[in-house]
Amino acid sequence: MSKSDSKMSMGQRLAYAFGALGNDAFYALLSGYLIVFITSHLFNTGDTATNNKMVSIVTLIVMALRIIELLIDPFIGNAIDRTKTRWGHFRPWVVVGGSISAILLLLLFTSLGNLYARNAVLYMIVFAIMYISMDIFYSFKDVGFWSMLPSLTTDSHEREKTATFARFGSTIGGGLVGVLIMPAVIFFSKTETSSGDSQGWFTFALIICLIALVSAWCVGLFTREVNSDIRENKEDTKGVFEVLKAVTKNDQLLWIAIAYLFYGIGNNILGSLEVYYFTYIMDKAKSFSILSFINIFLGMGAAALFPILSKRFSRRTVFTGSLVVMLIAIGLFSIAGTNLPFVIFAACLYAFPQQIVFLVVLMIITDSVEYGQWKLGHRDESLSLSIRPLVDKFGGAVSNGVVGQIAIMAGMTTGATASSITAAQVTSFKLMMFAVPALMMVIAIIVFWKKIILSNEKHAEIVAELEKTWGKDLAKEQDAAAGNMEALMEERIAITTPVKGTLVNLKDVSDKAFAAGAMGNGFAIKPSDGKVYAPFDGTIRQVFSTRHAIGMVADNGMVLLIHVGIGTVALRGTGFVTYVNANEHVSKGDEIMEFWDPTIKKAGLDDTVIVTVTNTHQYKDFDFIADLGSEVAPGQNILTVTRNED
Repeated sequence: MSKSDSKMSMGQRLAYAFGALGNDAFYALLSGYLIVFITSHLFNTGDTATNNKMVSIVTLIVMALRIIELLIDPFIGNAIDRTKTRWGHFRPWVVVGGSISAILLLLLFTSLGNLYARNAVLYMIVFAIMYISMDIFYSFKDVGFWSMLPSLTTDSHEREKTATFARFGSTIGGGLVGVLIMPAVIFFSKTETSSGDSQGWFTFALIICLIALVSAWCVGLFTREVNSDIRENKEDTKGVFEVLKAVTKNDQLLWIAIAYLFYGIGNNILGSLEVYYFTYIMDKAKSFSILSFINIFLGMGAAALFPILSKRFSRRTVFTGSLVVMLIAIGLFSIAGTNLPFVIFAACLYAFPQQIVFLVVLMIITDSVEYGQWKLGHRDESLSLSIRPLVDKFGGAVSNGVVGQIAIMAGMTTGATASSITAAQVTSFKLMMFAVPALMMVIAIIVFWKKIILSNEKHAEIVAELEKTWGKDLAKEQDAAAGNMEALMEERIAITTPVKGTLVNLKDVSDKAFAAGAMGNGFAIKPSDGKVYAPFDGTIRQVFSTRHAIGMVADNGMVLLIHVGIGTVALRGTGFVTYVNANEHVSKGDEIMEFWDPTIKKAGLDDTVIVTVTNTHQYKDFDFIADLGSEVAPGQNILTVTRNED
């Protein structure tokens, strides 16, 4: 790939960021406020019992369809992977999925010509078909949009810039919906009420759906996909049942999924009911914008605080402490009544730790990949990492159904106002809004405290154990990985250095396992530069999650481990950037990794780069052809070996 292909223009970055803004604005409207419209404005038959029955059935339909959509997601990923057009894999789905889902969501913010009043059963059937179609097309758009990032450029720095632009776009898109929705709905409404009317909701939905549609077309028209080895689909997306099967075998993945599920259900219920609280308890719907605006910045601040907390405290302490803060906030929220400053303070205190909880869970799920590999003997990376969005979707689906029933129980349906809600209904509403989420979070704390053992230290120990055995199981695969049989039987095979620096005998490194040859024969380099290059043509077989080591298989069958530093697993990726993915084919001289040497030294760690042949038993006569202690350059021959004949 040429430099011009890997370089992205500012226009492309802005188009992708605008796409992220529209994507998350659409999702915020769909996941947070469609239920509010359904419960408060959609059904107006003149009979409260009929309205409540319709609300109950439709919100349960939404919950069921969102759970069913989880089963469809894997097929969506496979369909996108297999799409081949002159416009690329992803852009057609971003445009088509974005356009159709926007139109269908807008229609869901209508009564479909009062169809429910003429034929309730037909309305429910039509609603269900439209909702699941909208959800599927949105999933095509969402999966396609975020999956296309690697296709925009293969340059890691360019990707980081583009991803940063996109995260800003998505934060603004999702946050501004919460900020603007109630003032905008009330502004566009025909009648001045505390929660607006159907016209106001439809007009606001029209604006958001237009933004989503236009932003999808901007991505389609003003970005481009480029071809690279990264984009070759290596394995099919796994089904939800395969994910669940993998979870049950990996106890740490199972328990963090359970803890996160209880937390997620409770958090989604309370978060979804906040707008009801401001509208029907406080009679200050517009003030909900204040909370939403503050929460945008609280989320950014919490994300910035997480690295500091994770260095000073254990994951158990950070997770438990965050949920204890949220429980205190729930207690304050429950007694705040209609005092706006008190309510805002309690709601903000509740919102602040959420990003921290998310990051703790994400780190444990990521580390459970190595835990599962260590415990079960095989690596389920894609399956393990898919559990977080699956749990998020399931928790959101359950909360949608629950919120609908709570709205009915509290009398917060069509025609209701703050003055029409009785004291008994207020009490019932607060019990469901505060007590149920609090119970869910207490359960999450208990599960986490009793069952999660994957600390930073434990993960470092596991990775160190895996390093000792990495590559040995690939010996049987080397013939299949080889480019040709003649290369396998070369009389002498040269091994080159991937980094610039001073050549060191492997026996002299400070790590006893490496020095004893337990992880294969090879050599070491005291680096004078932080760039790491592929020492041969071959395939990346593993990029360690901590980014300090890469395992490769050469086209001639040699299995090589490139390990930067000693004890650097403890840095958890800080100071390391990898430019390759597992199963990607690279050519000799391609840059595959970069590390910041001062970060390693500041942590008091040894920066020696170690290169070992992990299938050493298949070779003999390891002879240095470069002088120990000499300065060597990337690509320079260091050792020669002879392949065993048997």
